[in-house]
Amino acid sequence: MVQLSGITPSGHVQLGNHLGALRRWAAEGGADDLYFVSDLHAMTTAHNPAKLRSLATEQLAVLVAAGIAPERVFVQSDLARELGALTWVLECTCSYGEAARMIQFKEKSKGQAGVRLSLLTYPVLMAADILLQGADEVPVGEDQRQHVELARTLARRFNSTYGEVFVVPEATLPPAGARVKDLAEPTRKMSKSAQDSAGVVFVLDEPDQIRRKIRKARTDGDSAPVYDPENRPGISNLLEILAACVGGEPAELADKYPSYGVLKDTVADAVIEELRPVREGTRALLDDVSELERVRKAGAERAIDRSSHRVSAALRMVGAA
Repeated sequence: MVQLSGITPSGHVQLGNHLGALRRWAAEGGADDLYFVSDLHAMTTAHNPAKLRSLATEQLAVLVAAGIAPERVFVQSDLARELGALTWVLECTCSYGEAARMIQFKEKSKGQAGVRLSLLTYPVLMAADILLQGADEVPVGEDQRQHVELARTLARRFNSTYGEVFVVPEATLPPAGARVKDLAEPTRKMSKSAQDSAGVVFVLDEPDQIRRKIRKARTDGDSAPVYDPENRPGISNLLEILAACVGGEPAELADKYPSYGVLKDTVADAVIEELRPVREGTRALLDDVSELERVRKAGAERAIDRSSHRVSAALRMVGAA
């Protein structure tokens, strides 16, 4: 059973990514599960090439520093030849209507004067990511479930039209992770691509940066901490972050702190210690360029070894090889 998950370098990895996904991948992932930096996915809108390259390298280092075995990680663009060939085969299997019905395409293209074609075809690239590695399960949120359904449709259509090549994947809902909200605006998720980073704790932030951001976190006007996500989202967010870092239930933790100030200091201490090994491990890998290049090259070679036969078989089936 192979699970496949990816993270897009649209910004620096933040606390919500770590608590909600990376930490779980490191602790619970099976020996055959795969995790990749989806740098090609970050090209559907205008981007800075040098920044994209830097973020992809940084994210690879973060995945390894978070505790994911190096042999289970790779960078998507290192498989560009295999992905390019398979994406074209799948585009020749997919209809325009199927691609245009994707909700994310409708939302991101709405009101835009110029839309890149890649925004329309991106779900087919995602299908190629999944089918190339023979993934049985793809843990995704509701916003990506439709894309996995497209991958299932294309796998079945190809298999029935040309011959059995692809595993038909299942979309699975990942275990509930920490629901980390923006510290400055706790009604929205913390995001690595947020335009205003004042409320975003990044994995590579220094301890004093983390402490400043948490001390400035928006709270809700009362004097004592209470866990009430609907009516007190700011303080409830801090309690959920603390619970994710040290264990326990947010409502029970609220009773332990007499004031917002004491709670914020405690949350800052917990987050700093939670992120310390990841930050230090990432910095060490980024400083050791040869080691990180070795990890990246080895990950690419293993990913290609696991997948090249599927590309060859698909091309042969459609008459292209």
